[in-house]
Amino acid sequence: MSSDPLANHLLAALPASEWQRWQPQLELVSMPLGKVIYETGGLQTHVYFPTTAIVSLLYMMEDGSSAEIAVVGNEGLVGVSLFMGGESTTSRAVVQSAGKAFRLSSRVVKDEFNRAPVLHLLLRYTQALITQMAQTAVCNRHHSLDQQLCRWLLLSLDRLQGDQLVMTQELIANMLGVRREGVTEAALKLQKADLIQYSRGHIHVLDRKGLERRSCECYEVVKKEYDRLLPNKTAV
Repeated sequence: MSSDPLANHLLAALPASEWQRWQPQLELVSMPLGKVIYETGGLQTHVYFPTTAIVSLLYMMEDGSSAEIAVVGNEGLVGVSLFMGGESTTSRAVVQSAGKAFRLSSRVVKDEFNRAPVLHLLLRYTQALITQMAQTAVCNRHHSLDQQLCRWLLLSLDRLQGDQLVMTQELIANMLGVRREGVTEAALKLQKADLIQYSRGHIHVLDRKGLERRSCECYEVVKKEYDRLLPNKTAV
């Protein structure tokens, strides 16, 4: 098992000046199989740079089910949200292959990023975008097409002026990765519930609050993350 921090590709790619500052503060740690590095919503005290361990990032649903959204090994680091918007995270990190890693305290990481404050906004947006991508993947796997359509409509509305969208069922089907017939059925259900009015590619949202109630948890998770990371923006 490698005890050389330069076995991690990111650490090996650091400029000499950063490496000289980081090296004395890196701590070698064991990563046993099944070890939980952090929990959803928990505080992160360190970022981890695996050298021989592999860590699985899981998204946890309210009912306890989960889906893997990424794996991290010696190519990267565990804990990106620490420097992209806060100390908490929307995923769970568990060691899936035992090995070694080097860790760096959150204080050191934050101090490094404070050296380049102009990057913070872009990093915050990146974190919010990653949250949306992860939530979409989990939603597509665990939630009904009706719920997915509500989420998609709400996210689209947040990026538009007004309460109308111009979007064909075929295009919506392509976005959601489902058959057009499925979108037709889901849209009819929403129309019968007086939530939307759909005609020839024009969708008029009649009851936004009703859509929010009918949507799964995924829309609210994404919206809260955008609001938290980009507080001066009204759209998510």
